[in-house]
This record gives sequence, structure tokens and C-alpha cells, in this order.
Amino acid sequence: MTSLVKRLKSSPKHTIWITLGLLALPPLFWAGNFIVGRSVRGDIPPLTLSFDRWLIASLILLPFTYKTLRREWRLYWQYRTRIVIASITGVAAFNSLIYLGLQTTTASNALILNSFIPLLIMLFGSLFFKLTLSAKQWLGMSISFVGVLSIISRGEWSNLTSLSFNQGDMVVFLAMVSWAIYTLVIQRMPKEMNRIGLMSVQMFLGLLVVLPFYLWEVHSGALPNWNNHTLLALAYVGIVPSVLAYLLYTAGVERLGPAKVGLSIHLIPVFGVLLSIALLGESLHLYQISGMALIFLGILLS
Repeated sequence: MTSLVKRLKSSPKHTIWITLGLLALPPLFWAGNFIVGRSVRGDIPPLTLSFDRWLIASLILLPFTYKTLRREWRLYWQYRTRIVIASITGVAAFNSLIYLGLQTTTASNALILNSFIPLLIMLFGSLFFKLTLSAKQWLGMSISFVGVLSIISRGEWSNLTSLSFNQGDMVVFLAMVSWAIYTLVIQRMPKEMNRIGLMSVQMFLGLLVVLPFYLWEVHSGALPNWNNHTLLALAYVGIVPSVLAYLLYTAGVERLGPAKVGLSIHLIPVFGVLLSIALLGESLHLYQISGMALIFLGILLS
């Protein structure tokens, strides 16, 4: 895995296809996670999908990271509180809540709400990590939040006053809150900590957190319907967005820098909405377009 990152990093700088791949493939793969989660909602229970996803990803990574885990275990123990919080929010909560939310909301809505994450990161950074925000950034967050409310209320503002929300949208929004917290925590990890090894640790801890909820789901009688479609879906979420997208994103950060690659995250809802229309037959509504426009306007201002 590490050699793949090094090879991508050392590729000729003039190779435009490699650059485009590093920028476009990770958000495309992550968008696919939403599409798959929505497509198997009737066949694979959400917590089963979350648990099996990280089990597959952990087993794939372990042969490549076990030496790093042995070498850096003292460092992991030193930062155990941050690692546990990151594992709960970024692995266990985020993906489980996404799959739960996709039971009752569309992939398009979930993907558009994903665009609100950068603003949540700034908000929580200001509240809990002493990040100073300008008046323009506060204005941007306010505009983006109006966009989120437009999506959650389905464009019917009377739903806000009557507190009539789609449950799936609210669950997805909680997932976005989890990811914002995860991002702020992971940024405070020491630079000398191997990121792929850290990813393995987070997966193992995330599995332990999801395990009791997964067992409860099984005990309640929610069992998967295994067929070619669900097996391929499970293979996709376990390999492509969980491992391959992360490695490509890491290589992109090393080759192009975090600022440029970070902007590519905004391609997730663009790819996702197009995929949801093409593959799931979902429709794009005016309230979604206006909500996404407000979110992006807020991000630009911020």
C-alpha cells in the first residue's frame, strides 16, 4: 500500500492523467458509497453493511500495516484518547449513520448534505479548538445553513415551524457532524504518526464500537439477503471507498498539496447526484438545487 502511494508521488509531474485521477477518483469513489448504500437498503441492514465494510477493509490493510502497528504502538497509546474519538466519529458513527439515513432519504439529499461538512468544521473549530473566524466566514456558514434547512425541509418552510422533518435527512446530518469532529481531531495527530497505520487502528476500534449494535441488529431479525448484487455492493464499499480512495487521496495530498486536493471533496455531491439520477432513477428537485447553491455560496464566502 505504501509503495503505491510512493509510485504515484514519484510519477512525472507533467502526467495530466495521474493528476486528474488523484483529484477526481477519490470523490467519485466516495460518492459511489452513497449510491451503493441506497441501492441495497432493502437487502443489507445498515449496521451489517457498516460492520462488514470495515471488516473487509481491515483484513485488506492488515498485511501491509502490521509492522507499522508493532513499531508505533507506543505512539498510538500516547494519543489514545484522540484515536478513540476519531475511531468512534470517523469510522463507527459516520458510516453507520449514513447507511441508516439512506434507508429513508434519497442518495441525492445525503450527498448534498455532505457539502455542509467544511462549514461544520469551521463552526466546531471556532467553538472548541480556538479557531478565529471572520465576519465573512460567519456569514458564509449562515447562508450554507439556510441551504441545509432548505434540503431538510424539502423546500417547504412550513415543515420547519411544524418540526416535520425527514428522519433520514436528520440522521445523515448527524453523520456530517460526526465527520466534522473526526476531521478536527485527526488534524491534531502528530505528523510522525504513519497515516495508513493509524487508519488500521481506527478501523479495528471502529469495528469494536459497531459490533454490539451489529449483533443487536442480527438478534432483532434483520438479516441480509445475499445475492450477486449485494455481494458486489459489499465488495465495493469494503475495498473502493474504504481503502483505494483513501490511498489515492493520500497520494494526491503528497503530490499536489492539501489545499488543492481538499477542494476536490466538493466533487462528491456533483458526482453523486449524477450517479443517483443515472443509476437509481432519482429526480433532481428545485429545493435540492437551491439548497446546494446556497451551501456552495457559503463555502465560497468562507
